[in-house]
Amino acid sequence: MEATRTYLELTSRGQFRSAFGQFPDVVLEHVDHPTPALYRHCYRTVGEAYHWRDRWDWTDDEIRTHLGKPEISLYVARRDGALAGWYELRRVPDDDSVEIAYFGLAPGAIGHGLGKHLLSCAVRDAWALAPARVWLHTCTLDHPHALPNYQQRGFVPYRTETYTVDFPA
Repeated sequence: MEATRTYLELTSRGQFRSAFGQFPDVVLEHVDHPTPALYRHCYRTVGEAYHWRDRWDWTDDEIRTHLGKPEISLYVARRDGALAGWYELRRVPDDDSVEIAYFGLAPGAIGHGLGKHLLSCAVRDAWALAPARVWLHTCTLDHPHALPNYQQRGFVPYRTETYTVDFPA
């Protein structure tokens, strides 16, 4: 199957159009020392429906190594203690940017406006790292509201690519 990946960016803080909402029952936490179990739970809960597979089989040691890198930050949103969404930020020193490397909602949190709120939090936290730009990518396998949400927040496309996806049997 072919999919299209779109890369989008914000090159100034003023370009961003926030959409913070009122979610008093949602707690967002920057997790200083995430466990492999938490990372795996976030990655699989959010990504399973969208065929996120590149980290599916990572061992605990691979996850610990990844999360131990100083350029990686993990944020988890919980509602009543249950995962509502998460995002991973990655500083890219080569071009002084911050990538929103992973972003998404748990299936039960979709459709209530939390996505634009959580994206606003991710962008706020990315700009707090003082990069020259904030960027992310999405693909045609992601939730159909992902690309419109990014564009409504001010992200503009700067590259697209088509690639082949092999789904596991």
